Amino acid sequence: METPLLQVRDLEKRYGSRVGCIGVSFDLWPGEVLAIVGESGSGKTTLLSCISARLEPTAGSVSYAMRDGVTRNLATLTEAERRLLMRTDWGFVHQNPADGLRMRVSAGANVGERLMAVGQRHYGTLRETAQDWLGRVEIAGSRIDDRPTEFSGGMRQRLQIARNLVTHPRLVFMDEPTGGLDVSVQARVLDLLRGLVADLGLSVIIVTHDLAVARLLSQRMIVMKEGRVVEEGLTDRVLDDPHHPYTQLLVASIPES
Repeated sequence: METPLLQVRDLEKRYGSRVGCIGVSFDLWPGEVLAIVGESGSGKTTLLSCISARLEPTAGSVSYAMRDGVTRNLATLTEAERRLLMRTDWGFVHQNPADGLRMRVSAGANVGERLMAVGQRHYGTLRETAQDWLGRVEIAGSRIDDRPTEFSGGMRQRLQIARNLVTHPRLVFMDEPTGGLDVSVQARVLDLLRGLVADLGLSVIIVTHDLAVARLLSQRMIVMKEGRVVEEGLTDRVLDDPHHPYTQLLVASIPES
């Protein structure tokens, strides 16, 4: 049997007396897309931050299957090992692209920087690969020397996606990746993400309050309320036949088209 790519056990994060998340356990399998949904303040972003080693949990554990086949508790990694993991085997797509890009360097340099983190040094190869990836995220190759400050919000988000995926990470974290975009731009970005995730066989954990996004991208879903998981299961099952009253309320709040 395959080993889970990520194993989360009894994860808890407290801010003094306030609970960010508590008692969260799940496995993520290779090639699986998991959505974490809930209203603002439900604890989903805190959970994502703990899972992605951006925030130290109060209790519990997060273990990751390294490329050498050894599953390691993230708490035992050195800071250098954790940084290398974030720059190579993991990707993180922020809601605000400016948080995931270097705004004062060119689009090509943003993509090339990730390649350099995995040892690529040949300028011609860096530029050629960057140009290829700009094309894959529907940015004209002629914009390779333009800075992200000259791009629209949708283009910045697509550039951030290219920057994250160029090293072929096995796990990508996404925090409301379409939350700040216009509806028409959201559709293009979501369609792009769905295609790239399928083509590359990525494992993804996506945080969103938008159940339509969760249905489009994920196979499995976790529903959070007040820091706890109240329901989980296959995405279509959870959305078509919600069991918990809170999930039923979320589903009922989706505007009818």
